[in-house]
Amino acid sequence: MQTSDFDYALPRELIAQEPPAVRGTSRMMVLHRSDGRIEHRHVTDLPDYLTADDLLVLNDTRVFPARVQGQWTETHGGLELLLLEPMPVPEGAADKARETVCWACITGSGRPIRPGQKALFAEGQLEAEILERRDSGSWGVLFRSERPLMELLDRYGLTPVPPYIHRSGDERQARLDRERYQTIYAREVGAVAAPTAGLHFSEALFAALDAKGVRRSFVTLHVGPGTFKPVKADAVEEHHMDAERYRVSEATAQALAACRARGGRIVAVGSTSVRTLETVASQNGGRVVAASGASSIFIYPPYRFLSVDAMLTNFHLPKSTLIMMVSALAGRELILSAYREAVRERYRFFSYGDCMLIL
Repeated sequence: MQTSDFDYALPRELIAQEPPAVRGTSRMMVLHRSDGRIEHRHVTDLPDYLTADDLLVLNDTRVFPARVQGQWTETHGGLELLLLEPMPVPEGAADKARETVCWACITGSGRPIRPGQKALFAEGQLEAEILERRDSGSWGVLFRSERPLMELLDRYGLTPVPPYIHRSGDERQARLDRERYQTIYAREVGAVAAPTAGLHFSEALFAALDAKGVRRSFVTLHVGPGTFKPVKADAVEEHHMDAERYRVSEATAQALAACRARGGRIVAVGSTSVRTLETVASQNGGRVVAASGASSIFIYPPYRFLSVDAMLTNFHLPKSTLIMMVSALAGRELILSAYREAVRERYRFFSYGDCMLIL
């Protein structure tokens, strides 16, 4: 299967640059897999399509302000780091007087990077030392500070947004992203990208779902920058996904089993929830059990889903792993036809855009 098989024409102006003025008011295309029927609704209509037997599964990862800007101590040139995931602190590197932590980071600098270089961030309160380059292309970075790293990031860090959302450093946009590029139920800190299908949920929508008797459970998958990694291989099968950390609790595993027992549907909110559930199911004979680890599952046609029956998702980039996933669920031709209609109907695309319910 060719990567070009998942291409479509998208006018640039349909890429949403900001969220809707009010959370939970986006449009929702409803795609029926059984007959290809399409309905044009709003996400507030989601309860109309679910029953008390169904189970919503959402990703409760929390985006942290993972972008931090500073200066090299030697040259005072600029440096930007994007923190990805924690790493073990090298033996003998700990500083008893200061917090010492190590993270894998993507670096942005106007000069070559080499081990041993040092930089300062957070108005000099955070010292960083470059360690080794990792196989993934990121760098190990050792941080030392008198205040906790997460506290400094919360004060001085920036919310990372996808590359197709253009930001000029405007403070209003920075505040907007910190509030709105985050689900209202986010609690497990560790993501550098939001599980964007979850951005549509408001307290009012949850209340409407509760009134309908729709249950919900949570998984955790810490979304990394690999979610935006382009597929450069001509053949889909040659692409490799970056691993992302996940966790499924015992309570969620039991809720999934109970849903199956009563004949309900498992409705995954977003591709990250899908990847988590399918990763665990593929390792446990089709059952989702309590588990944790790192997922690098790549879902594309003709993948057979083991745990997910329906999906709420945003509209995805052409030739991306995400449009391949939804094509595996609904069929490539049906998805591409639905996307063409979404363009005609002027839906808003990508992270801050509208959504699609695949039934």
